[in-house]
Amino acid sequence: MKTSDFYYDLPKELIAQTPSEKRDCSRLMLLDKHTGEVSHSVFYKLVDYLNPGDCLVMNDSRVLPARLFGNRLSGGAVEVLLLKDKGDGVWECLTRPGRKTRPGTALTFGDGELTAEVVGEAEGGNKLVKFHYEGIFIEKLEKLGRMPLPPYIHEELKDSERYQTVYSRELGSAAAPTAGLHFTPELLKKIENKGVKLAFLTLHVGLGTFRPVKEDEIEDHEMHSEFCTVPEETANAVNETKRSGGRIISVGTTTCRTLESATDDCGLLKPWSGWTNIFIYPGYKFKCIDGLVTNFHLPESSLIMLVSALAGRENVLSAYSEAVKEKYRFFSFGDAMFIS
Repeated sequence: MKTSDFYYDLPKELIAQTPSEKRDCSRLMLLDKHTGEVSHSVFYKLVDYLNPGDCLVMNDSRVLPARLFGNRLSGGAVEVLLLKDKGDGVWECLTRPGRKTRPGTALTFGDGELTAEVVGEAEGGNKLVKFHYEGIFIEKLEKLGRMPLPPYIHEELKDSERYQTVYSRELGSAAAPTAGLHFTPELLKKIENKGVKLAFLTLHVGLGTFRPVKEDEIEDHEMHSEFCTVPEETANAVNETKRSGGRIISVGTTTCRTLESATDDCGLLKPWSGWTNIFIYPGYKFKCIDGLVTNFHLPESSLIMLVSALAGRENVLSAYSEAVKEKYRFFSFGDAMFIS
């Protein structure tokens, strides 16, 4: 299957630059995965499309304010984006300018409140940076760091909490699990009151989620790895729901990838913690999920391929064409789709 099979034309003005005024007032497209039928709603009405006995599974990862602006001690500004904690104060980072942050380069942030040294190089030109500080590192990041918004968002985010889900709690992501940005505590309560189970897992989203599929044949694409955890409580809730005939509704592609990685061939979800590089594209047989709440994804991305695996490529591209026609808002701060 060709990567170009997942292309669609998107006017730039439909790429949402800011969140909607109210989280749950985003538009919601409903897509029947069997017939391809499309209808239109509003996100706060999602509760109406869920059934008592369903289980809604969400990713509770929280985005690190991992973008640091500082200076090289030798002179000149530097930008450092934290990607992966390697232990002992060392992080794999993306640095700018990369050619001026060779091993041995000393860095300083916040008038010396946080200092660092480039101690090595990682794959793909990334740098290994060792940080020095007093106190708690996360508190330093909360004070000095900025939210690492996706490359297609060019406006400054006024409230950093709008790039966090209301149920986020496990720090570690470089990007938000954006399908969850539409939920409010009030909506979650309504869903729970209807008899829908709420369950949580964790996948720390890496910047690889924005990496385009560059190979002509999608089977040749090498998927990035991300760390995820499925608690025993969540595994029990999902398995009980399936035994009772309820649906497993995944909130976001990150949740979907975690559930499918931790489910065996008999459809049993197991408590699990580890790295996943699962690549889901048409032809994949889903073992766990029945439905998906998701945003609208980039053309030719691994995410639109995952959605197409669930609902069919032609159905998805037809729905996206309708979304463009109806001027839906796209990508991280955009509108949502419920596939069932």
